[in-house]
Formats: sequence, structure tokens, C-alpha cells
Amino acid sequence: MKRIIVAVDGYSSCGKSTIAKQLAAYASYRYIDTGAMYRAVGLYALRHNLSTDDSIIAALPDIHIDFAPQSNGTQHTLLNSEDVETQIRTLDAGNRASQVSQIREVRQFLVEQQQAMGKEKGIVMDGRDIGTVVFPDAELKLFLTASPEVRAQRRYKELLEKDGAAPSFEEVLRDVNERDYRDTHRAESPLRQAEDAVVVDNSDMSREEQFEHICRLFNERVSQS
Repeated sequence: MKRIIVAVDGYSSCGKSTIAKQLAAYASYRYIDTGAMYRAVGLYALRHNLSTDDSIIAALPDIHIDFAPQSNGTQHTLLNSEDVETQIRTLDAGNRASQVSQIREVRQFLVEQQQAMGKEKGIVMDGRDIGTVVFPDAELKLFLTASPEVRAQRRYKELLEKDGAAPSFEEVLRDVNERDYRDTHRAESPLRQAEDAVVVDNSDMSREEQFEHICRLFNERVSQS
């Protein structure tokens, strides 16, 4: 069976990583979390107090990002060989990731790595510009969306389950709206739906319903390739 590239784009807290991981496992494909790559750069900037674009650009040669498979089938993000999977999932790291992603040189640096990962196909990659910039010729492009309130509630619940504490729901909602604005208004590769992407609004979908729907789309596309 022919192997394809699946590009999963969409707004923050839409469950892109969840569905991309599920689909990758279903298809026996490699999953690439590009959001984690930007979060790793953001975490590096936070740790080293890099407050200007120039300082972040100068540090790029010292930033090495990889993924380590885990025994349970998941993968953890490595920053300079350190497992930072937990550290990159904080609100601070997410905010910094959204900021550094607006820097042209950062995006170019990571896009080159992402394209190299997809040379052999057989990957599911999620992010903000996979179907428009990284793999504009991907055989299947998905664009996930949901209302800001639904996405904020999901993020709020995730933070509570992970840390036992979280900012208020209002703070999380404000963060979601601010990230949406930055992602859609940045000068370099703004978040937008590719013309040939299939839109999946999961506001009222269960994870099971979404998975079944996307598996059907995947199987149809593979059979057409």
C-alpha cells in the first residue's frame, strides 16, 4: 500500500496532537509533533533569558531537537538530549513558543528539519503551517477547529489533570484567544486553512467520533493515491 503524508493543521487546543498520534498508530506511520519543536525553542529561550529576536537567532545552532520513543507507544521531546516533555507543556512555554514562531529564521530552521523527516513519507505531522508551508503537496490535509470556549475548557481540564492546579478558566480562555490572534496575524507563515484541506470542526465530536471520521478520510485518500 502506498505511503502518504498527512498534514494536520488547526488552532491551539483543538486536539491536533491527539488525533495525529491516533492516526499514526492506526496507519503504522511516524508521528511528528512540530508544536513540540517550537515549544522546545521557546523553552530554550526562557531558560537562557533570550529576550530579543537576534539573541534567539544566534542561539539556533546550539539547539538540537529530537524525539525519543517510549515503551507505551508515545514519544518525548528531547532538547539537547534532555527529556523536556513535561517542561514544554506549560502555559509559559506555550506562550513563548507562539512568540518565537513569529521569527522567520526560527521557522526556516525548523521547517528544514520537518521536511527532512518527511522525505520517505509515511508520516503524520501536526502544527500550524504543515499543509501550507512544510508539505504543500501532502496527500491528505486536515484542518481542525473548535470554538475558543470549547478549546479553553479542554486546556483548563488538561492543566488541572496534569498539575492538580491551573490558572482560572478566564485566564486560559484569554490565552487561547491571544494565541489565535498571534498565530493568524504573524507575518511569517500565519495559520490559515489550505484550499484543499478537509475542515474538521470537533466542537461537538467525541474523540471516538473524530477518530472514526478521520480514519475514513485517510483510507479514502490512500486508496486514491
